[in-house]
Amino acid sequence: MTTNMMTPGKGLDLDNPNQQDKQDGPVECLGKTFSNDAERREYYLGILAEKLKDPEFRKIEGFPIGEDEAILELSDPPYYTACPNPFIEDFIAHYGRPYNPAESYKREPYAADVSEGKNDPIYNAHSYHTKVPHKAIMRYILHYTNPGDIVFDGFCGTGMTGVAAQMCGDRVEVESLGYRVLSNGDILENVDEGLSSSEWKKIAKLGERRVVLNDLSINAGFIAKGYNSLDKIKAKLDRIEILVNDAKEIFLNRYKTENPFTGETTEADFYVWSEVFSCPECTHQSSLFELAVDKNTYKLSTTFLCPSCKSELSKDKLDRVWVSSLMPDGKVVKELKSELVEVCGNFSDGKLRYKPLKDDLKNSEKVISDVIYWVPEVEFPHGRQTRKVKTGSGISYVCQIFTGRSLELFSYLWSVAGQDKDINSEMKFLLSSILNLVSKRERFRDGTGKGAQSGTLYVPSLQIEKNFFDVFLRKIKAMRKLKGITSSSNISLGSGSSSQLLIPDESLDYLFFDPPFGESLQYAELNYVNEAWHRVYTRIEDDCVLNYVHGKDLEFYFDLMKSAFKEAYRVIKPGRWITVEFSNSQASVWNSIQTALQDSGFVVANVSALDKKQMSFNSVTTTTSVKQDLVISAYKPNGGFEERFIREGDEEGVWDFVRTHLSYLPIVKKQLAELVKIPERDPRIIFDQLVVYFVRNLRDVPISSKAFQEGLLERFAERDGMIFLPEQVAEYDKARISSKQLKQLSIFVDDEASAIEWLRQLLNEKPQSYQDIHPKFINELSGWKKAEEQLELSKLLEQNFLNYGGVGQLPPQIHSYLSTNFKEMRNLAKDDQQLIKKAKDRWYAPNPEREEDLQKIRDRDLLKQFSEYKAHSGRKLKTVRLEAVRCGFKKAWQERDYTTIINVAEKIPQDLLQEDQKLLMWYDQAQTRASDESLF
Repeated sequence: MTTNMMTPGKGLDLDNPNQQDKQDGPVECLGKTFSNDAERREYYLGILAEKLKDPEFRKIEGFPIGEDEAILELSDPPYYTACPNPFIEDFIAHYGRPYNPAESYKREPYAADVSEGKNDPIYNAHSYHTKVPHKAIMRYILHYTNPGDIVFDGFCGTGMTGVAAQMCGDRVEVESLGYRVLSNGDILENVDEGLSSSEWKKIAKLGERRVVLNDLSINAGFIAKGYNSLDKIKAKLDRIEILVNDAKEIFLNRYKTENPFTGETTEADFYVWSEVFSCPECTHQSSLFELAVDKNTYKLSTTFLCPSCKSELSKDKLDRVWVSSLMPDGKVVKELKSELVEVCGNFSDGKLRYKPLKDDLKNSEKVISDVIYWVPEVEFPHGRQTRKVKTGSGISYVCQIFTGRSLELFSYLWSVAGQDKDINSEMKFLLSSILNLVSKRERFRDGTGKGAQSGTLYVPSLQIEKNFFDVFLRKIKAMRKLKGITSSSNISLGSGSSSQLLIPDESLDYLFFDPPFGESLQYAELNYVNEAWHRVYTRIEDDCVLNYVHGKDLEFYFDLMKSAFKEAYRVIKPGRWITVEFSNSQASVWNSIQTALQDSGFVVANVSALDKKQMSFNSVTTTTSVKQDLVISAYKPNGGFEERFIREGDEEGVWDFVRTHLSYLPIVKKQLAELVKIPERDPRIIFDQLVVYFVRNLRDVPISSKAFQEGLLERFAERDGMIFLPEQVAEYDKARISSKQLKQLSIFVDDEASAIEWLRQLLNEKPQSYQDIHPKFINELSGWKKAEEQLELSKLLEQNFLNYGGVGQLPPQIHSYLSTNFKEMRNLAKDDQQLIKKAKDRWYAPNPEREEDLQKIRDRDLLKQFSEYKAHSGRKLKTVRLEAVRCGFKKAWQERDYTTIINVAEKIPQDLLQEDQKLLMWYDQAQTRASDESLF
């Protein structure tokens, strides 16, 4: 492909220093002073160039594919490198504070649900497959950090965490969250929002936080760099606009069109292109637009008649028409035939749509091989999404995703940007932000463009070709309106795997992660078009996704996430927090995230919701999609506790863990000013966390559930079924008094354990008879897992709850219920028989002493069932009793029988294994132990 360039128009003289951004002022960077910014960049580029020659450096996991020249052109060191950033350690040494165990730091998890929309101008400045609004992230950063702290995002995507951290120093942005900022920088929150009286509480301090960002994707890293250097982009908009207008003058007639009725000329607003199909009955060829589109409403009909033979057709019945095209590398390929079918122009008497005239057709005739400027001469790689675009859309090369006209203009301006180092990055950021809008991926919807479908490389059969210059100039106009400003001097950004970070131990203050969502998005494939223009590519084999085409299964995903969280655990300071934002409808992927997080050493303290308000295409159309993202708050235990835990005896370790864990849990949680029960403070959940921590630290759990619950009540305060430290309970009591009631969280019944919890919650409200319970229970069973054996209600009640049969003294639970609900209790002595009659056959939740007796009976039944699974041979089990497997795994673990755990895990349905956090923990740890023992 030739790179012959037309001379830019007269509007901008690249040799005129008066039209360059002023760079003659001194620049300070990581403790060094340079005469100007260009000198700074050249200095660090020299260091990076030498680093790229080191074979060991290129062996770092996730190192991108690209020549040194392309990596250097894309990079802006030390702030951003299109490879693992070798300057991160210098950045942290300059801005960070070493870990100090004596430093006073204390935060509860951010337990409130967060709701932020996607319509913020900054959010919309550049598109990406998914991102979290920066204002949502700001709430977490303000809560967990102080000004000057270093925040890390290992899956940074477009760098919204960096934007959020920098905006924490912007008073207007902070106050837009509903906070109040005082003159001294204190940030206040209305803690009684929604009530008649207001109480404002200090929650943070105004000030920028520094940021370390990383993402495997080259495209994501480049966008993140732009988002975190908006100061440079805005400063260069005038020069970029001149270049765009110069190009518009050079290509003056590319969009010229004529009113077919009046002869008036103007620029076309957009064009409609349609793929051509053939009738299977008579082979008549016609565009889909002519066959199926109503020209009045622009609605697409599902059935239509062939204009030749009048056969009733639908799109699925049509045959595609293929043509041969010459690619830039001289290769001839087949592609789907398409034609220009409509033009839209805005004339003096209004907007008009019409069939293309002779000149319209002539202007659209340019083909890819005619383009004289550099374009990516690369084919799409093999993959899930790329296979769709190759077989479904007949597109083999990246350049085919554009019309000839759009490709010509995009490649021209891309080359113009590359000629000027001072605006190269900023102009290419803007160009990449409009790439989808000027490609064939722009969908025809009701006759106009509605954007490319996100999360896929889908190219529709009906396409809108927009006026390139209109789109670009509107983008420049929108960028001028951005109020928030970011600076690259506040970030250290690199492109590589989060499983191998160039970051010192215990050096970061807070982590916000938005990791890949399983198989929802194939990032490396989706980014390929953009990265082809940069000539630097993400290694698809390192992309942390589920992908059956590449043989990436749940185990692959889990192992990568576990490695990333272990690195995160290594680099964060003890006692500090990680927030993990996650959205996936698959329980197995959700469990992989939680298990990987806890395997690394983090302890989960809270799970809340993040509502992005504007749902994606998939979450609207797919019934199984998660409508809200979930946010996990987890902490790294402080160094003092970890050291004590090693020295302490088993019982000391139990209560030290509980005290430490309770100190990290939220004390009060509200939804719309209504007090909500905190599940993490439930004794059974605390016990589960204790078990997880002991097992992951290779220690046996030294206490029974009953003894644990008795010990909790002896040592700590209990309120509403929740456990608090003595110093926490006063705050909860104050909130409880001001709240009318405590809202119970709804329980979704999908297995035996959740069914038991649902019954316990129901019977804690009041004792009930089997006849009362049964219809309510049946209504809850629609989501029961197919691979789990479903138990009868009678068996669940018998094994987990108590029934008063009308003999002997009334149990306290039923006595309390009757005294509350029946007037006859006033005359208890006279009406014993009547009360007993009312109490007869009512089921109620047992107290801890009786519950342990029931558990022993239940465990015998569960272990008997597990022994059958253990002895099973032949085909895999189709259904199992999940509680039996859990109980059996626990017993096998206690007996150090790791082989049984592994063998049974391979027999049961894999969906159940991967979707159950407890089973996954026992199985994962058993594999680790078995592997360790085999070495000796």
